[in-house]
Amino acid sequence: MRLFGRQNGEDGTGGHGTGGPGDRVSAFWAWWQQARPRVDSLVAADDILGFGQLVDGAVLALHPDLKWELAPGKEAAHALVVTAAGDAELRPLAHRWAAAAPEGDLLWEFHPSRQADPRATERTVNVDGETFKLDKLTLGLRVPRDGSRVDVSAYHPAFADLDEDDRLEGTLIALDWLLGEDEVARWVGEITPVTFEPIDAVAAAHLPAVVADLAADLAPGAGEEQWALLEGRTGRGAPLTATARHPLRPVDHPLFDRHVEITLPYRHRDEGGLPAGDSLAALRAFEERLSAGLLDRRETALLAAHVSAEGLRVFHVYADPEGDAAAWAKELAKGWNEGKARVAVTEDPAWTAVAPFLT
Repeated sequence: MRLFGRQNGEDGTGGHGTGGPGDRVSAFWAWWQQARPRVDSLVAADDILGFGQLVDGAVLALHPDLKWELAPGKEAAHALVVTAAGDAELRPLAHRWAAAAPEGDLLWEFHPSRQADPRATERTVNVDGETFKLDKLTLGLRVPRDGSRVDVSAYHPAFADLDEDDRLEGTLIALDWLLGEDEVARWVGEITPVTFEPIDAVAAAHLPAVVADLAADLAPGAGEEQWALLEGRTGRGAPLTATARHPLRPVDHPLFDRHVEITLPYRHRDEGGLPAGDSLAALRAFEERLSAGLLDRRETALLAAHVSAEGLRVFHVYADPEGDAAAWAKELAKGWNEGKARVAVTEDPAWTAVAPFLT
């Protein structure tokens, strides 16, 4: 939630930042170091308006769609939260901002997403000047059959006086405070603010326990990877098979915003165009080499999925641009001998290339 309106350059930061994301992150922390005495004095004087005007322009220079909050810290007195607010396109920038932050101290800590607050139900949400206390928020909770997320219907008496957009914004903020923003991205499905209380509504304070039970039921064993095997049809009606990591969620790897797509043609196929015979064995061997190399790079890259259809197998790798996964994948693909391999590298922070497989 932005606490204050913005005017470009009102604090001397010059409004929208220039340069690449790394340059803007560096500029923010250089500004923070210079402005820290002023920041501390404003907070000590409880001048939240002055603090907001100072910080708002600096966050704007990072990206105009990032949001920020001043919150109680977990270890420090205060936390500065700069968040993508659920926008997957911006999540990597928020996490790079936090990764570059100075070490926390007694006064300040820094987070790239809203953190769960054990006292969330004592807090008040402010949406465009309208406020409501979370102690009166109730939730209808439903986990679809074989589902991996909780669908939420949210009710508060104050919703009757809010428009649809404000009801949704207030609900999202409340869920972030109850669970933590990243946990909402992992475990919450459809979110529906309602103006009539659901029949089976429970107090909002019960949501973390419900999500914890769901997460425990779905958690793989220690060190275990889970994969889903899928079948379908291409747009032209040809058979398609896919193998996808499960669960597959961008929020689990927020810095892996580079998509490395490796396309291998194969010679031997069945009547539906799927790999067969020697080609199937060659593809398995390539996948083993790819997986082994990515295991060595597990801090900076992962194999998300691969799809086979119409004489092609496409591997989808996501990587941190700071690592060498893309260059290494290009070298690996040169060894494919059943046709010309192609490797395409693009920025894809929302993992749109594997959207059908996201959980």
